[in-house]
Amino acid sequence: MSIWTRISDAIEALVQGESLSTVFERLRTPPERSVAFTIAVIALGAKMAKADGLVTRDEVAAFREVFHIRKADEAGAAKVFNLARQDVAGFEDYAGRIHRLFGADHASYCDLMEGLFHIAMADGRFHPNEDVFLDRVAEIIQMQPAKYQAIKTRFVPDAEPDPYTVLGVAPEASMDEIRKAWRALVRETHPDAMVARGVPEEAIKIAEKKMIDVNRAWEAINGKAA
Repeated sequence: MSIWTRISDAIEALVQGESLSTVFERLRTPPERSVAFTIAVIALGAKMAKADGLVTRDEVAAFREVFHIRKADEAGAAKVFNLARQDVAGFEDYAGRIHRLFGADHASYCDLMEGLFHIAMADGRFHPNEDVFLDRVAEIIQMQPAKYQAIKTRFVPDAEPDPYTVLGVAPEASMDEIRKAWRALVRETHPDAMVARGVPEEAIKIAEKKMIDVNRAWEAINGKAA
């Protein structure tokens, strides 16, 4: 059974009236935990795409970039996205459920927020309603403000990303501390590490951009120190 079939079954249960608590309780442990994570990204992505009043083709395309979808699974993936978009449950319910599923300050929260920012920026602008939406999700999952700001800086093109913010370190940190932070982010972004913490293989493409940004930040700081 493909992940999209399992996801579709879970979303269908929600649409048919089964509670979020019941559905997510079935998905608390690996490998089903990856289904729960995927549902959260789909549901939050679908609802955020509507935050600016319109779900665009660019946003749907961005969703497809976050989730590498095989040709055979395209129909199932589209069904999941549409069901999540129509689901009466609010986005705060999904954010709260994913927080209870993973606990405090879990590495998967970075994966989740990166996927949502990627979808939000697909149409080339960051709508104020999307800003409010993402701030609220970060608050509900109790993501560390510094980590959230680092992700936001990378995705929202108001200014050139500050390399220290990208790596989550202070400008006055020692080179040893900065190098340690860089290596930790590289390890977290490795596909094997993402799969191990419950992120499905279909959802790790976004890590490629993060790896580029992290390495560029390190090169910028290391170059200044040389």
